[in-house]
Amino acid sequence: MYNNSFFKKILLVACVVFLYSCDKDYNSIGDGLIGDNHFDFVKYTSNVVAYNQKVGPIQSNNLAVNALGIYDNPAFGTTTASFATQIVLETINPTIGKNPVIESVVLTIPYFSTLTATDASGDGTYELDSIQGPSVGKIKLSVYESGYFMRDLDPNANFQEAQKYYTNQNSDFNTAKVGSRLNSSLDQSQNDAFFFSAAQYKTTVTTDGKDVITRVAPGMRLDLNTSYFKTKIIDASASGKLVTNDVFKEYFRGLYFQVEKSGSSSSNMALLDFRQGKITIKYKEDTSDSDATRIEKSIVLKLTGNSVSLLEQSNTNTSYANATNTANINTTLGDSKLYIKGGEGSMSVLEIFNTTELKTIRDSGWLINEASIVFHVDPTALGTAAKPNRIYLYDLNNNRPIVDYYNDGSAGKAVFGGILNTEKTEDNTYKVRITNHIRNLIKNADSTNVKLGIVVTEDINTISSYKLRSTSGVISQFPKASVMSPLGTIFYGSSAAVADDKRLKLEIYYTKPN
Repeated sequence: MYNNSFFKKILLVACVVFLYSCDKDYNSIGDGLIGDNHFDFVKYTSNVVAYNQKVGPIQSNNLAVNALGIYDNPAFGTTTASFATQIVLETINPTIGKNPVIESVVLTIPYFSTLTATDASGDGTYELDSIQGPSVGKIKLSVYESGYFMRDLDPNANFQEAQKYYTNQNSDFNTAKVGSRLNSSLDQSQNDAFFFSAAQYKTTVTTDGKDVITRVAPGMRLDLNTSYFKTKIIDASASGKLVTNDVFKEYFRGLYFQVEKSGSSSSNMALLDFRQGKITIKYKEDTSDSDATRIEKSIVLKLTGNSVSLLEQSNTNTSYANATNTANINTTLGDSKLYIKGGEGSMSVLEIFNTTELKTIRDSGWLINEASIVFHVDPTALGTAAKPNRIYLYDLNNNRPIVDYYNDGSAGKAVFGGILNTEKTEDNTYKVRITNHIRNLIKNADSTNVKLGIVVTEDINTISSYKLRSTSGVISQFPKASVMSPLGTIFYGSSAAVADDKRLKLEIYYTKPN
C-alpha cells in the first residue's frame, strides 16, 4: 500500500503555486515552504456559527441599475419593483418657434442584451440579459408624471447630507402621481400587457430614392401622450420653466413607473439602467414669423437626476418568513438554513472562532497557507429559483471589505471568490478565500475577531453600504450592490442538524514545525 500523504502535499503545493501565479501581489501563499523538510501540511476545520438576519426597508436611491417588473420567486416570495426618477433637459432653455405642433413623444430605455446572430440582410437576433421569470411574462406598466419632489439634500441633517429614499416609499409616489398615465397608447403591449421584447427596432427612411435602414438593439419603447407634452413642455418655454434644470426639476418633478399584475398572466422582471433612458419630443414649427415653411425640431429629456427603486413584498414563502423571524434565529448554535436575498431581503451573519479556539491557534505557531469558507446551496429548499452569480463576504462590524478583498488585484476579484461553481449540478457551491483575514487574526493579538456578513451582490466592485430605514438586529447598513439584486439563494447552515459534508465550516491549510 502506498502512503499518499506525500502526493497530497505535492498536490496542495501545486494548487497553492497556481493560486499565487494568478496574482503575485495577492499574498504569500506557500512562500518559503517548498523544499523545507521541517514542515508538514495540515488541514484544520473550524465550526462557524452562522445565522439569518432580515434586512427590511432600505435606502435605494441612485442605484447603478434598478429592477422593474414582478418576480415570483418560489423560495422567497413575490417582489414587485416600481421606479421613480427625476428628468432633465438635454439642452436647457430651448428656442421654440412659431406654431409648434408635436408629431411624436417616445420614451426609450435600452435593455441589457446580447447579439446572438445576424442574417444576410443585417437584421440581428438578440437575447435579453438580466431577466428573471418567464421569458413571455407580462406586467401592467403605467408611467405617470410624479408630483413628489426628490430633493438633493436632507433638511433633517441641516442640508449637510444627501437625501435618502427607501424601498418602501411606493405609497408616497403613488399618492403624489399627477393626472392620467402618459403611456396611453391603444397598443396594450405598451401598458396593460407590457413585456420586455427581445426584438430589434428597425426604421426605414427613403432619402433621394434610397432606403436608409436604422437598427437599434432591444429596449423599452413607449409612445407618450402628445397633448400632455405640448402643454407641459412646449407651452412652458414662454414662462421660463425650461431656462435651467434646477427650475425645470421643480416644475416637472419626474416620472413614476408603476408596476402591477397584468390580469392572470405570468410576470417577469428586468434590471435596467434608467440613466440611459430618454424622452424624445419631435415637433414641427414655422421657419420664422415671416416664413411659414415647416421645419423639424426635437427636445430631449434625459432620465437622470435623483431616482429610487421601490420594492413591495408579497406572498412570502412560509419557510423564509419563519427562518428570518427574530424569534427563530439561533445566534448561539447557528441556523440550519441560511437565506440570502438581495433587495429588501436578508443576509447571514458569520462568527468564526471562539475565544479559546483563537488563543490555541495563536499559541500554536501555525503558518497559514490558505483559509476559505465554502457555502453549499440547498437545492431542495431553493427549488427552481434562479441562483445569483456572486456572493460577497465582508466585515460586518465596520461595513467594509476584509483584507483579502483589498489585496486581490485579479480581474473581478476572482481569487477572493464568491463565484457560483456549477461543476457539480447536484452540489452548487460558492467559495470565498479569507486567508489574509485569518493570518491577521492569528498574527496580531490586538486584531478584532469581527462578525462577517454574507450577501448576494450584483457588482463585486461596489463596496459601499446603504442605510436601513430602521435598525434590524445586528445591522444598520447593508451593501449597496445587494440592494440592486433581485435574486436570492439558500445555503446549508452551521447547526448540528446539517450533514457534516454540507455544514458551513472554515477550512484552514497550515504548516507547523515538526
